[in-house]
Amino acid sequence: MTTEVTYEPEADRIMNVALGPQHPGAGHFRIQLWLDGDYVVKAEPDPGYVHRGEEKMCEYRNYIQNVPHLERPVILDSSNILFPYALAVDELMGNKVPPRGQYLRVIMSEINRIISHMYFLGIMGMFVGHTTMTTWGMGDRDFWIDIAERIGGARVTFAYIIPGGVRNDMPEGLKERALKTCDWFEKRMDEYEKIFFKNPLYLERTENVGVLTAEDAVKYGATGTVLRASGVRKDVRKDEPYSAYEDFDFDIPVLNSGDSWARSYIALLEMRESVKIIRQAFKNMPQGQVRLKLGPQPRVPPGEVFARTEAARGEMSYHLISDGSPRPYRVKIGTPSFKNMRVLPHLLKGVHVADIPAIYWSLNYWPVEADR
Repeated sequence: MTTEVTYEPEADRIMNVALGPQHPGAGHFRIQLWLDGDYVVKAEPDPGYVHRGEEKMCEYRNYIQNVPHLERPVILDSSNILFPYALAVDELMGNKVPPRGQYLRVIMSEINRIISHMYFLGIMGMFVGHTTMTTWGMGDRDFWIDIAERIGGARVTFAYIIPGGVRNDMPEGLKERALKTCDWFEKRMDEYEKIFFKNPLYLERTENVGVLTAEDAVKYGATGTVLRASGVRKDVRKDEPYSAYEDFDFDIPVLNSGDSWARSYIALLEMRESVKIIRQAFKNMPQGQVRLKLGPQPRVPPGEVFARTEAARGEMSYHLISDGSPRPYRVKIGTPSFKNMRVLPHLLKGVHVADIPAIYWSLNYWPVEADR
């Protein structure tokens, strides 16, 4: 249970310690902690240990060459960090992506959402002592990686969503396999409800731990599962529909407790909606081309554009400036992990040290995504 500090700590007994960056549970990220015994008096995130320099690298490569390296900050959700980049370039160039390409973009985006959420839940299980969830999560996500590999040709990062559409069409016979995977996974998620989210051990570690109210979620600029677990219905796919999302019938799950349990459980609810979208997309797939022929070095007209999408962890955005050359003049990436990092000091203040893993991992924070 989260316990607020109800006394003034004495300065001479405050101990300053660091969680990470070498700690395997920190994910190459450091949290500076000030402790009074078993209580966290103060917490300060210290990011920057896995900075990739992605934004600067974009200035030295053309718009097509930027595709594969832009995936690196979010390997688990590679299609969703590329999606807003492709939308931004398409808008500057005035590209009208073929309908079939739009549907394939949505399919790969939702598959990547499931792959990312499964990894998140697997790691969450590990750090609250439920290793069954870790083994199930890591194993079950492989079925979706297999579908994505058959579409894009690569196994981890797919470089599939590109300016002008997608890199290639899906192979023959994939639809039947994908729909069978959807049927199986829906039943599998029912089992996850029983063995994980209703498990007394997991409930004890996560219920009423790290509570984030709707008001605080908005104040700190939270996004994605963190925001929706606190009762705020916000999702770019519904609020500002892009690509072919207007064609699909799906809901935006929202919970109100705002605790660590809700932030993890809402990922399961979102995967159910992703399966709905994937099934609809395969069944209603348009015929035709999947991309425009832009050439290896397309010239993008001068201009400035902002594009955003709903990635697995929340709102992902690009601010892109073109000077008319084959390379971007400036690229700025806005990532959901960076936004949600601002919530961490607020949630950790006053909690027990043992509650830190449940709170930290429930934010689904990915240090490389934040550092870029």
